[in-house]
Amino acid sequence: MASVETAAEHERILREIESTDPNCIGPTLRSVYDGQEHGLFMEKLDVRIRNHDREIEKMCNHHFQGFVDSITELLKVRGEAQKLKSQVTETNKRLQDDGKELIGSMEELKQCRVQQRNISTTIDKLSHCLPVLETYGRLQEQMRAKRYYPALRTLEQLELTCLPRAGQYRFCSIMADNIPKLRSHIRDTAMTQLRDFLESIRKHSDKIGETAIKQAQVQRSLDSSVPTQPRALIGRRSRREASAATGVEDDTQGGSPMSEKDSGILDVEEEDEDDEVPGAHDLVDFSPVYRCLHIYTVLGLRDTFENYYRKQRRKQARLVLQPHSNMHETLEGYRRYFNQIVGFFVVEDHILHTTQGLVNRAYVEELWELALSKIVAALRTHSSYCDDPDLVLDLKNLIVLFADTLQGYGFPVSQLFDMLLEMREQYGEILLKRWNITFRQVLDQDNYSPIPVSTEQEYRQYTSQFPLQDPELEKLPFPKKLPFSEFVPKVYCQIKEFIYACLKYSEDLHLSSTEVDDMIRKSTNLLLTRTLSHCLQYAIKKKNVGLAELVQVIINTTHLEQSCHFLEEFISNITNVPPDTVNAAKLYGTSTFKDARHAAEAEIYTSLNAKIDQFLQLADYNWLVAVQGGGTLAASDYLVDLIAFLNSTFAVFTNLPGKVAQTACMSACKHISTSLMQLLLDPEIRQISIGALQQLQTDVIECESFASAGPVAGFQGDTLLLAFSDLRQLLDLFTQWDWSTYLADYGKPTCKYLRVNPHNALALLEKMKEMGRRSTVFQFRKTDRDRQKLIDTIIKQLRNLITQHHT
Repeated sequence: MASVETAAEHERILREIESTDPNCIGPTLRSVYDGQEHGLFMEKLDVRIRNHDREIEKMCNHHFQGFVDSITELLKVRGEAQKLKSQVTETNKRLQDDGKELIGSMEELKQCRVQQRNISTTIDKLSHCLPVLETYGRLQEQMRAKRYYPALRTLEQLELTCLPRAGQYRFCSIMADNIPKLRSHIRDTAMTQLRDFLESIRKHSDKIGETAIKQAQVQRSLDSSVPTQPRALIGRRSRREASAATGVEDDTQGGSPMSEKDSGILDVEEEDEDDEVPGAHDLVDFSPVYRCLHIYTVLGLRDTFENYYRKQRRKQARLVLQPHSNMHETLEGYRRYFNQIVGFFVVEDHILHTTQGLVNRAYVEELWELALSKIVAALRTHSSYCDDPDLVLDLKNLIVLFADTLQGYGFPVSQLFDMLLEMREQYGEILLKRWNITFRQVLDQDNYSPIPVSTEQEYRQYTSQFPLQDPELEKLPFPKKLPFSEFVPKVYCQIKEFIYACLKYSEDLHLSSTEVDDMIRKSTNLLLTRTLSHCLQYAIKKKNVGLAELVQVIINTTHLEQSCHFLEEFISNITNVPPDTVNAAKLYGTSTFKDARHAAEAEIYTSLNAKIDQFLQLADYNWLVAVQGGGTLAASDYLVDLIAFLNSTFAVFTNLPGKVAQTACMSACKHISTSLMQLLLDPEIRQISIGALQQLQTDVIECESFASAGPVAGFQGDTLLLAFSDLRQLLDLFTQWDWSTYLADYGKPTCKYLRVNPHNALALLEKMKEMGRRSTVFQFRKTDRDRQKLIDTIIKQLRNLITQHHT
């Protein structure tokens, strides 16, 4: 059974070997050698080989006779072929001999035809190449002459027309290869010219702006009714000039014809050369920018050119808008700054109106918005450093001229005028500082004495400076004195100067008369209520100001107060606004001068009391003096001197308003009375004798004599004596020893000693008790002991009285 399977396996392997590619029988043979029957397989293989050999032999024997027959036929054909070859060789030899002459003629004809064709081809090619060479030569001439726009058109003609007709030649290839280089050269050269142009207008912006501002100033001074054309400054050129500026040459030079519209130049109004005004085109050659624009348009790079131009101009705008750090120091710094800005936008306006689309209105407005914000910020910053009102005023005029110039070109400038109104506050503060110094100088230099005038001319001079209306004074003969001192006309004139200064700033701000009037009045009110008021307070309260000076200050402020309505009329006259206009601000001068006068009055009262205190410090009472027997007591020396001083002082008060002099006199008397009362009740004085009270009573009588004499007119009856009534009643109570009446009538309206305070009476009694106790230590008289007991009794009654009324 195993042998059968082995035989079948060997048969299968043999079939695989017969049917498989010899390169792939390796695995089959490996399977034979892997088994144990490879010897038997070899036998099978030998048998199979012998069988195939026998089959091959049979096949060869079957076809051998046909092979022999074919060889025999082939031998017969060889002989015939040899004959045919000999015949063909002989025939060819004869044909070659007969065709030699004809071949020579044909070769000659062939050469003629080739030459003829070459000549025709050469003529045709030359007819196409000569225009190329001529065009290229013209291109070279244009390049040498730097006529780049015609050269670019020639280059376009060469590339699109001439070179395709000429064909493929080496020189054409060289030319074609050079065309991009030439274009790049033209583009780079045009860009270089554009950069030079940008640098030129950057350098000339100052001059262009200066010219524009000067023309705006002339136009404004002429006050012409004809509206100013925005581009009048630039100047008008004829079409011929505009065409020349673009760099577009005539077609006779080989360039393509370009109309003004095609070249990007708008029609500009023609006018005679005599009517032209110098402008931007007179200072800057604009042809490079036109030429570069056309070149980039032809190259298909117009957008690139526009973006580059606008980018570079934005950079220049940022540089122009960046002010110098010391611009605020001089007006020239501001002028250069404005000139450059005006020059920049004048050029942009010129470009806007002479090109199609290089810059548009939106781009210019965007640049102006950027510029306006930076200009306003720079002016706010630098003007804040300025402390000179003249420089601020000049700057304001320069800004107005700057705004009017640009407004003539169609740029909105309302923000600049708004900023000028903001600067108005700063200008006002600077003016207030200057006038503060001026007022202080006037007050410091014043002699605080009435002004003496000797002639009518002098009198008229002062009355022209200050509106003095005093008919009685005018009737007096010369020489005479004006009631006020020098600082009245000087202060009045300075106030008018301040108003003029405010008016100068308000000019040309396009404000209505009412607005100007309101601004001036508000500023003047600040001058009066803040600056002048502070200066007057300073003059009143500074050291070493005498009573005479204070009296003169009151007189001066009274006259200045009376002049306030003249200032109202003055403002109304210069602003042409009636003073009774609704919502018109009123001047606060009256209240200012009243406050100053009240301060001076208070200072008079204070100074007078201080002077009285100086005299009272000289008081040297002997509080233990015994009662003087016989004779009349004399007033104290210090009091006599004090009353003499008061008489001389109140004599000066004759020019003061009555109430002021009366108040000063009453205040002085009250102060004397109060000071003597305080001196009498001083806790440090522990003992007082009746003799001391008698001396004090004598001094009070002297004071009452002074009050009765009427040192100041206007008091009714014994009004001035009431200042001493407290002290008088207290002294009468003690010198007359009328305690029964005081204690019995205390609290009644009809009481004789109504103004005696029980506390003061008690304090004075205790001092007398202390004096009596000191006396009884050495003296044992019965009368003294009885008096001491009486004093104790009165003290008890006073204490009970105080307790009852307190409850």
